[in-house]
Amino acid sequence: MNNNTIKFLSTKKDVGSRLDILLAKKITNLTRSNLKKIIELKKVRINNSIVSAPSKKIRLNESIIVNLEQEKETKIKPAKIKLDTVYEDRDIIVINKPAGMVVHPGAGNFKNTLVNALIFKYKKDLSNINGNLRPGIVHRIDKETSGLLVVAKNNLSHFELGKQFSEHSIKRKYLALVWGVIRPLNGKITTLISRSKKNRQLMSVSERLGKKAVTNYKTLKTFSSSEIPKLSLVECILETGRTHQIRVHLAFKGNPLIGDKKYGKKKTRFRKVNQKFEKILSDFNRQALHAKSLGLVHPTKNSFLNFDSKLPYDFKKMLDFLDKFGN
Repeated sequence: MNNNTIKFLSTKKDVGSRLDILLAKKITNLTRSNLKKIIELKKVRINNSIVSAPSKKIRLNESIIVNLEQEKETKIKPAKIKLDTVYEDRDIIVINKPAGMVVHPGAGNFKNTLVNALIFKYKKDLSNINGNLRPGIVHRIDKETSGLLVVAKNNLSHFELGKQFSEHSIKRKYLALVWGVIRPLNGKITTLISRSKKNRQLMSVSERLGKKAVTNYKTLKTFSSSEIPKLSLVECILETGRTHQIRVHLAFKGNPLIGDKKYGKKKTRFRKVNQKFEKILSDFNRQALHAKSLGLVHPTKNSFLNFDSKLPYDFKKMLDFLDKFGN
């Protein structure tokens, strides 16, 4: 069995299920439509016989083998971009992504993404579960967020890491610099998050619709004086990983991220403010969010690994200045 295949036996609870629905439960990092395509392309075997019908009903103790290697899609050009590699072995790569870098190609972004850099350095030595546009990509962080993310070198690792993300067992800590002082200082934000009705490119907290989102937070330091507005350094620990979750949750609490152009303050005006702070703030051209640490179970060694990253220069410069106003 190679790294592009998944094999399992059907159990009692699987009996009577459609093949595509069962695979969607087992392979959580692929959509049901993608899995249907894999079945129709005759890449699934049951008891060593090829099956091409997504509606095939499952029986007890059937051996199911799924070939996850996909057809070639749009060709992405490799780009020689320096990567800050925190860890690497034969199965995974942990990258410290800079702010301003898009993770994978998409509408309007086909150059200078993390994927362009990965295929230059690793060529075909990346998982292809998500096709040619997202080789190795198991999860994302926003373009203007810096910090750690894990990349899969093969499909078995991708599958195992995908399960951990789906089960919310990955440990992710972020550092956030926010406006004001969050109350209470430490706590948990639990809401539903869905697409905004006003702007489909944004997410918003919803009372009835959406997916459950849970963010634990802890105020590490507050900053205030007559020279600067009130600010806080907050540690955020994700229990779930919804799109823009931390940004939406902090804005919901009334403490948006500094520099967040989508969920933050539209205009920032001060009656009286330290000129150096104003200059640092104007130069800080992104949201003040950094994926500081990442903990996961290694997909083949089954050992727990925890990775930590240094603050990028712009974030550290801001904090170094604010330290003299810290409480």
